[in-house]
Amino acid sequence: MAKQLVKGNEAIVRGAILAGCRAYYGYPITPASEIAETAALLMPLVGGTFLQAEAEIGAINMVYGAASTGQRVMTASSSPGISLKQEGISYCAGAELPCVVVNINRGGPGLGNIAPEQSDYFQMTKGGGHGSYRLIVLAPNSAQEMCDLTMKAFELADKYRNPAGILTDGYIGQMMEPVDFPEPLERLPEKAWAVKATAETTNNLISSILISAEELEKHVLKLKAKYDEIERTEVLFEEYRTEDAEYLAVAFGILSRVMMTAIDLAREEGIKIGLFRPITLWPFPKKPLGAWTGRARAILVAELSTGQMIEDVKLAVACKPPVDFYGRSGGMVPTPQELLQVIRKLREDHP
Repeated sequence: MAKQLVKGNEAIVRGAILAGCRAYYGYPITPASEIAETAALLMPLVGGTFLQAEAEIGAINMVYGAASTGQRVMTASSSPGISLKQEGISYCAGAELPCVVVNINRGGPGLGNIAPEQSDYFQMTKGGGHGSYRLIVLAPNSAQEMCDLTMKAFELADKYRNPAGILTDGYIGQMMEPVDFPEPLERLPEKAWAVKATAETTNNLISSILISAEELEKHVLKLKAKYDEIERTEVLFEEYRTEDAEYLAVAFGILSRVMMTAIDLAREEGIKIGLFRPITLWPFPKKPLGAWTGRARAILVAELSTGQMIEDVKLAVACKPPVDFYGRSGGMVPTPQELLQVIRKLREDHP
């Protein structure tokens, strides 16, 4: 397919359709509204279903129903909308229903504003709903990755029968960039467990209700074994100019791109610093980042929040080397020159 200039939010829907998604249930909210608008336009053209629910709670429960039939299905929202979906996401995880949930992170807490933040890291990676469950969480930093990682999310969701999430910020959702769209998938995985109007699936049951304590514990441990496998095999990350790095920055989403420019500027001054970008926020790339223990003089974590991912970074490297933090919030995104000043101070504090 030809390369096209599109918004990140539009690239998500096009990627979903190329991955075989034929159902979208959602409710518009800035800065994610273009996802619903694009799904409303394109889903019917491929024989799919678009339905604007009465609210976010209704939308996620429609996702549950469609996923139970084996359909590849998606919903999208922004921060407070994702909060409303959390119970339904937990139900999907408990019933082992594959689906994709997109969060275009805006400012919070509360109503906040519609500017970009990364403050939903905890919400997406730590299980914002109830019970012992995990979301697979991918973090695009470009319109191209909005397409590619959405397709990857559907693959992982089906592979592990688990909800997968896309977490990015309002900048990535709203920016327009050229996207090279791949060919559509020709074949989707068979789902013998799904509930369909066929004799073969008459006895299939989709539920997360297990009244017996013994049965529920067995189910939870089964889920835990699945999550352990995901942590072993599905870690994605990117490194930038790390070959000879003495210092390391860790960032994701839009901030990883700003940090790359700051690193280029720092390199011109002789500061040997590189970037480690987690692409899977869960599973977090603990082992690859942990390899920097004893290798870097110091690590700088940069986030559009007051600090959330930093906890996973500290756990990965056991605070050896020391871990510094720089964050902006409320929709304030630092410039490369601002981050350069932070990098200079990092070298002064950890010579």
